[in-house]
Amino acid sequence: MDLVIRGKVLIQGKIEECCLGIKDGKICVIKKILSGDKVCSFSNKIILPTGIDVHVHFRDPGNIHKEDFKTGSMSAAYGGITCICDMPNTIPPVTSMELLEKKKKIVSKKSYIDFGLFAAISNENCSRLSELNKHCQGFKIFLGESTQAIKLNKDNLKFVLSSNEVINKPIFFHAEDDTCLQKYKKLSSDCIDHVASRPAICEKTAILNVLNAALDSQQRIHICHLSSLEGLNVLRNRPSNISVGSTPHHLFFDVENINTKSSFFKVNPPIRSAIDRESLWLALKTGDIDIVESDHAPHTIEEKEQNFDVAPSGMPGVETMYPMLLALVKKDKLDLQLATSIMCKRPAEIIGVPKGNFSVGMDADFIAVDFSKISKIKAKSLHYKCEWTPFEGKEALFPTDVFLRGEQIIKEKEIVVDMGFCKQISSTIQ
Repeated sequence: MDLVIRGKVLIQGKIEECCLGIKDGKICVIKKILSGDKVCSFSNKIILPTGIDVHVHFRDPGNIHKEDFKTGSMSAAYGGITCICDMPNTIPPVTSMELLEKKKKIVSKKSYIDFGLFAAISNENCSRLSELNKHCQGFKIFLGESTQAIKLNKDNLKFVLSSNEVINKPIFFHAEDDTCLQKYKKLSSDCIDHVASRPAICEKTAILNVLNAALDSQQRIHICHLSSLEGLNVLRNRPSNISVGSTPHHLFFDVENINTKSSFFKVNPPIRSAIDRESLWLALKTGDIDIVESDHAPHTIEEKEQNFDVAPSGMPGVETMYPMLLALVKKDKLDLQLATSIMCKRPAEIIGVPKGNFSVGMDADFIAVDFSKISKIKAKSLHYKCEWTPFEGKEALFPTDVFLRGEQIIKEKEIVVDMGFCKQISSTIQ
């Protein structure tokens, strides 16, 4: 064995004193007592799987003044995330093999953590995806207008879901119907206006379009950032090949508990009512929502300080997501097994990687957390290039130590590896 980890470990939903034996970056044995040449003990901390964020926008290439893979992946690592999937609406958007390869070269040199790269499905490339399918980790479809979105017409949706161009790769959906958005489009001066211009019926309509187009499809489908009770209701009895995610901002914020005049809370789909927010939490706890995903989409302070109508939509969240959920565990508001399921196990299953839980053969990705060290989130202590967070002052439990494939990448809250300590993930699903 290359390494033995001793401590209180979350094993099948229970905290147990045991040891993890690690060889070649994988967990090779789990026993009460193990010895090895190199042993790390965490007697006063809890050892948990690292998180997987299947939905980030690290802005690289094209908008690296907002974020890049160096700062984005470092932020993720400090938040206990060691694997991310980056979305394709960069500049230029990832719609071809040439652009995918260029992005991979950039990312491989900068990232501190493992990564997957998604390609965009557009009206122009939807009939020639087979080569991209071999090399990307998934696909993204925008059914409506959003930041640098590459829209796919509804007419092409059934073709994509029934074709053989996409095999064994998940298709992620930004589910807001464009025709509906155009119908309700209006100038917005605050978050209330923004909700009115992107009402829940647009989310519901897009989801129904996906469900109808996928009636005879076994394609793996993921509905991103679910934001409304209306959208949730049409997904409750969905087929098993369709998964659903929600975001920290839709779970923690509603238009009744934020400054609705602040464009820092402007996001697509919008932050909605308290009823929507409470319904999302209940769905998460009952399994109607599978995962939490950050939809990390930073913009600079100067960009967000523009007039509300012209300020861009999006907010950062990759570094604070897992720690905020762990703080809820500490306060007995969330079950630890559920927290690790929605942050670790289910995301790994959705993208098809051997990560996300402690069992033999899985990647040795884990964090050590001192549950006595709850803190308040402060933007100045985070690692985003944009230098702000909507979660300022929220309680969080940040990990002190982070391991990726058996190698320690953060030790006592200090990063100890160089850029490029990463691997591009590959799906195990056939």
